[in-house]
Amino acid sequence: MILSGPAAGRKRRLFLKPEEHPNNCSFMPTPNSSVIFLIGYRCTGKTTVARLLAGKIGWDWIDADSLLEARYRKSIRQIFADEGEAGFRDKEEQIFAELCQLQRCVVATGGGVILRDINRQRMRSAGKVVWLTADAQTIWQRLQADPATAEQRPPLTVGGLAEIEETLKMREPLYRGCADLIISTVGCSTEEIAHQIADTCIIHVAKSWSPHQARPTKCDSAKKELGPLPPNGA
Repeated sequence: MILSGPAAGRKRRLFLKPEEHPNNCSFMPTPNSSVIFLIGYRCTGKTTVARLLAGKIGWDWIDADSLLEARYRKSIRQIFADEGEAGFRDKEEQIFAELCQLQRCVVATGGGVILRDINRQRMRSAGKVVWLTADAQTIWQRLQADPATAEQRPPLTVGGLAEIEETLKMREPLYRGCADLIISTVGCSTEEIAHQIADTCIIHVAKSWSPHQARPTKCDSAKKELGPLPPNGA
């Protein structure tokens, strides 16, 4: 799968230079950071990259939005319709608090999880954070090519490209403030992105915290609740 967009075909730099990282720190998982969170707007490849990355480092993975929908037996669009955004965010916060307790797990988060300060605090305390980015035009093109995503997710403001531009402008400082690593997904395959993140993780991990060392994980109960995940996501 290639994450395409206006810049597809141009050679892109996947990672920011160390001095460009928002928190001026390297992406080094430690024994106390046993979750990798993928954040970013919808259609930036979080679910697919989570699955691929988990396979490469021998961890579990889970999609936060899919778990939420499975638990409440409603689509996100339906929860918005029944309870409004505040009701959805309450449910999201509860689910996310549980996911922050997992071990050796890659979590594909919902695009708006960073809107609440408590979620951002928990995320930063529980693990390392990778922000997958794309420009508004690219996201709009991907949404147009994936009608299922549009049907499952409610409009947040005016809809269309204008909504994406408006929402990105508001959310980008929050994404940036959480991120240990920032990756542009434009013109890059999900496989390439996952490989680069995996390499960055494994190179700096101490032997006592080998990602391939068998350890019990709390991810199993969440995965049982969720049931089988589709082989491809967004």
